[in-house]
Amino acid sequence: MGRSRGKIWIDLDNSPHVPFFVPIIAELQKRNYDLVVTARDCFQVRELCELYHLNYRLIGHHSGKNIVRKMAGLFARALHLVPAVLGKGKPDLALSVCSRSQLIVSSLLRIPIMFMGDYEHATGWVLVRPNWIILPEVIPSAVMHMPPERMYKFPGIKEDVYVPRFVPSPGIRAELGLREEDVVVTVRPPANEAHYYVPESDTLFNAAVEFISKSPKAKLVALPRNDRQASDLRQRWPDLFSSGAMRIPDHVVNGLNLIWHSDFVVSGGGTMNREAAALGVPVYSVFRGKIGAVDRYLSSKGRLVLLESIQDVQTKVAIVKRVRPAGPEKRSEAILQGIIKHITTVMDGKEPEKPLPTVRVASA
Repeated sequence: MGRSRGKIWIDLDNSPHVPFFVPIIAELQKRNYDLVVTARDCFQVRELCELYHLNYRLIGHHSGKNIVRKMAGLFARALHLVPAVLGKGKPDLALSVCSRSQLIVSSLLRIPIMFMGDYEHATGWVLVRPNWIILPEVIPSAVMHMPPERMYKFPGIKEDVYVPRFVPSPGIRAELGLREEDVVVTVRPPANEAHYYVPESDTLFNAAVEFISKSPKAKLVALPRNDRQASDLRQRWPDLFSSGAMRIPDHVVNGLNLIWHSDFVVSGGGTMNREAAALGVPVYSVFRGKIGAVDRYLSSKGRLVLLESIQDVQTKVAIVKRVRPAGPEKRSEAILQGIIKHITTVMDGKEPEKPLPTVRVASA
């Protein structure tokens, strides 16, 4: 171990952030940066941190849909983050996929902030000013309201940061009680507690489950976001659960591995859709909020099918087995290394500090 090159605070605010940051954490540790990793106990963040053997501190939890409780929970978590972050000295940089609690703490403590995003229609606060932002190049710069020198844009999608390191692990079908001849469909309900949720997403998700379940070979593996969604699924489709046509894993599984061993994916969440697209697995999106530039890009390339109506569900969803290759297409880690270079450049003080315009920060 060499001399520390500085201290970086990473906050894992939502479940997709965990696999995204795993290779980033590993690369920063190789370069002798001290890392403080905090995590919010919601949407299986804790379970995923354990799955990936991360060294982290669990602080705070999701506060539900109510806006007053959300705001109270946001400030309460920010308050509890302060002592965890300041132990052994103030961080030199705060890094996250737009953790609002982290942004509050960083602003108060004058910690430079870098966040990453891939959905330009996110709404939220207008009081916090990140110093840098990292985002896919398909997102128009103008919508971010930041100086060009404060944006690092990369080709592809953020899932390309970690998917190149994925190695399929056999046996997950047997582990979940599935046969190789089954048409395995991974389904994820819409994020009905998020600010961008619209009820039409649930309507399409329900229609997709009803349509797919009519096929005798189809087996649905549901990945609910929380216990409430799991309970709702079981109450809505008790016959599918009792017959084995639908199941929920009784433990956290590697999402990429499940997607890889699925024949297709239906999801109301952006990250799972894009993970499937990155792996070359057929994927159908039932998300009906404002469609972001990344999803439009994937749709234009034929890597993602946007379902816009119940008729689309019935005419566009193909319930067929896919020919699964031995492994994903080999790709370079150029995007990951580009992001690491940007972080280390900032940490080495090679970019000037400037006052920045106010930026809208995503709500969870």
